[in-house]
Amino acid sequence: MLSEDLRQRPGPRPLGPVMLDLEGTELSAEERELLRHPAVGGVILFRRNFVSPEQLAVLTKTIIEADERRLLIAVDQEGGRVQRFCEGLTRLPAASRFGALYERDARSALEAARAVGWLMAVELRQLGVDFSFAPVLDVEQGVSRVIGDRAFATTPEAVATLASAWLDGVHSAGMAGCGKHFPGHGGVVADSHLELPEDHRPLSALEQADLLPFRRLIAQGLEAVMPAHVRYAAIDPEPAGFSAFWLRELLRVRLRFDGAIISDDLNMAGAGVAGSPAARALAALQAGCDLALICNNREGAIAVVEALADCWMPESAARLQRLRARPGFDLHNAERRQAALTAIDQLPV
Repeated sequence: MLSEDLRQRPGPRPLGPVMLDLEGTELSAEERELLRHPAVGGVILFRRNFVSPEQLAVLTKTIIEADERRLLIAVDQEGGRVQRFCEGLTRLPAASRFGALYERDARSALEAARAVGWLMAVELRQLGVDFSFAPVLDVEQGVSRVIGDRAFATTPEAVATLASAWLDGVHSAGMAGCGKHFPGHGGVVADSHLELPEDHRPLSALEQADLLPFRRLIAQGLEAVMPAHVRYAAIDPEPAGFSAFWLRELLRVRLRFDGAIISDDLNMAGAGVAGSPAARALAALQAGCDLALICNNREGAIAVVEALADCWMPESAARLQRLRARPGFDLHNAERRQAALTAIDQLPV
C-alpha cells in the first residue's frame, strides 16, 4: 500500500513523480501518449535525442506542447566525458580541470567555474532545457571507476568552493542545480551502473568529508539532490536512494534540505536490490524521493507510470515546479560568453 503522502487527490493535474526518456530525435505517437500520463513529470534527454541545436529546439518545444502541465526537461551536461549535446555547442571541460587550476590560482579557478556554469546554463536554456543533472559533488579519492575527472577536486573544501562558484554561474542564468551523488560516491571502487557498491566507512567519516559539499551548497540554495545507488553498510542496510535514514532523516532533517530529491536511474544495476522497476520506483518515493528517474527501459517505464497512476504527492509536485528555468535572465550576453570561452582555453589540460 502507498503511505498517506502518496495518495490520490482530485483537482488540477500536477507534475507526476516519474521522469523518463525518449527513443529518438522526435516524439513518436506512443511517446506523445505516454507524456500525457498523470504519473509523468519530466523527460531526460540523451545523445541519441540530439542531432543539432535546431533539431533539439524543435524537440523540446514538442515536449512542452505535448501536455498542458509543461513537463520538466533535463539532461546530463556536466562537461568532459559526460556531455550529451556536443555538435554546435561548447565542448565543456571536465570538472577536474577547474580543480587543477585551483591548486595554483584559486581566484582564476573560481572565476572560470562561475563563467562556465553560466555558459552551460544559457546554452541549454536557449534550446528549451530546464536543468542539467549537475554539479557533481563527489570528492575524488583515487578509487572510483565512475567518478574520476567528473569530480572538481580531491578535497571536500575545494569541491565545495568550486561547485559553489559553478552554481553561482548557473543561478545567474535562471537555472536550477542538482547536486549528486548524495552522500558521496567517491569512496567506492564499483560503478553503480553495473553493480551495487558498498562503502564501509562510518557516518563520522562521511560527515567530515563527503557531506561537506552538499551541506555548503544546500545552504547556498541548491534546488535538487540526486542520491547514490550505494550502500553505506555501517550506517543503513538500504542503498542511499532507497533509505529513509539518508533522505528523510539526514538530508531533510539534519541538513534542512527542502528541494527536490531525484533518484538516480532506476534501471541501473545498483538499483536492482529493490526489485522490479515498479517496485524500485515505489521504494524510492517511500524513502523520500520526489521524482523517480527511469531510463533505457521503455517496458519498465510503462510499468512504473501504471503503478503510480493514482499517486499524488503535493509537496513533491511543488518542489518539482521550482526546477523550471526562470524567466527574466539575459541569455545572449556576448561579452560574458567570450569570457567563458577564454576561461576554458586557459584551463589546464
